[in-house]
Amino acid sequence: MPMARQFSQAEAVQAPRQFDGTPAVHPACVSLPTRQCHHVLANKAENDRLARCEESIKQRFDEIVPVLKEVAALGASRDFTEQANRLAEQHLGHRFPDAVLERSWIHGVDVPTLYSSSVFSALTAGVEQFSQRIHQELADGQSLDALLVDCGFHAVNVSACADGRLKGLFPYILRLPASDLLRRSAFAGTLFDVEDDILDWQAAELRRFREGYPSTSDSGTRYLKVAVYHGSSLDPTHQGCAAHQSNEKVAMEAALERLQQFRQGIENAFCCGASTDILLIGLDTDTDAIRIHVPDSQGDLSLFRFVDNAELYKKTLGMNADQARLTIYEAIENVSDVGGWGQGAGKPHDGMRRLIANLLINNLSQIEYVAENYGGWYPDKGHGERFISIGDGFQELQVRNLAYFARLDTVEEGVADLDVGVKIFRHLNVEQGLPIPMAIHYSYDANVPGHKDRIVIKLQRVAAAIRARYSDLLSAGMLYLHGSIQDQKLGSPLEEVPLP
Repeated sequence: MPMARQFSQAEAVQAPRQFDGTPAVHPACVSLPTRQCHHVLANKAENDRLARCEESIKQRFDEIVPVLKEVAALGASRDFTEQANRLAEQHLGHRFPDAVLERSWIHGVDVPTLYSSSVFSALTAGVEQFSQRIHQELADGQSLDALLVDCGFHAVNVSACADGRLKGLFPYILRLPASDLLRRSAFAGTLFDVEDDILDWQAAELRRFREGYPSTSDSGTRYLKVAVYHGSSLDPTHQGCAAHQSNEKVAMEAALERLQQFRQGIENAFCCGASTDILLIGLDTDTDAIRIHVPDSQGDLSLFRFVDNAELYKKTLGMNADQARLTIYEAIENVSDVGGWGQGAGKPHDGMRRLIANLLINNLSQIEYVAENYGGWYPDKGHGERFISIGDGFQELQVRNLAYFARLDTVEEGVADLDVGVKIFRHLNVEQGLPIPMAIHYSYDANVPGHKDRIVIKLQRVAAAIRARYSDLLSAGMLYLHGSIQDQKLGSPLEEVPLP
């Protein structure tokens, strides 16, 4: 059964149970899963394309275990190597390492090694397959760049939680293509590196002064920092953010605190004239519906002032396109008038309102995507990642629950993210007798002399530190590492790095 199934093929899907045992009512389309909703602003063609993309990527990984079960059942037959490789080529698209197969007669089939090599082969094949799509995204990104500048932003830096359920944040949930103005990172609990992002802000401002790109220093545009936290509507106390013990309130408070520290740090160092905006987004990982916390006229955020896109989807069903868009803009303006704990100092600037409206409209398609392909709620409510991605991540492979991503330059600095990922995979893999595959990947700038060589050394140093930290898993044969680098130009080929 493909991962992305069409709703018409799954009419027998039952509404999932909430944490209290009662049947769930979908927050955006109350007739689900019995009857589908269709929103006028949802992009059906793009949803179909993304479904094919998700299926083709995940299928590479999900066929590994069934194939290995067949291989293990072959026993020590005379033509074992040939039969095993025939199965691998037919179902996985690659051969197993011959040396591993040929010594199976001694201690039996080395399933952990075959499993890990297959995961890394699926990863490499996926990157190769979708590198061409990146070039199309860059073309689409030109329109995003124009939109961002038109909304008054010369750079956007988005940090999300490293949880694999947010891995499709940009191409799926927010529908944002690759862009020269968009920087992306992931950290456990959305606890992004404030100092590192201040350096990124400095680089963006220097480029404006030196090159006037994408706007001149006197144009009045702003740098936008975005943080994305998450929770679970079906089981909020167990399937929320692992880094915050599934406490959504703590998760959003922590993300907001980092945003405020980022803005305050810049103002303290560069005075109040340093124009920065902040934005906080929440995600329901069961339905992919977002909520956006709307800033006030001073750029300040409140945990209690937000627009819930599931409610907007439901409210605008049956409207024509113009009515739906108008209702979305009105919702953004109206939320600025709330009182109590959510009260702020007026409305945000016009560019911020337009950007929020675009993100909400984009997410309407994703709400419908989950409804079309899964009946409204994802079946994998919790973690279901296939590997741990260390370093810079793979721009080509951005699909929900494909990888747990730990962005790090040194193990010492990124140990919190790493430990969360390993804890997740001890349950997902080790308890099932399967090893933890870690893909360490960094980008280099081919224009900088010697950068590639230095990145290789860095990668090998990180690999050695990981082996030392998780020596228990390594000695038990439950940890496998794979190293690769890539020119930072999007769509560049993957280059494997040997790990001594």
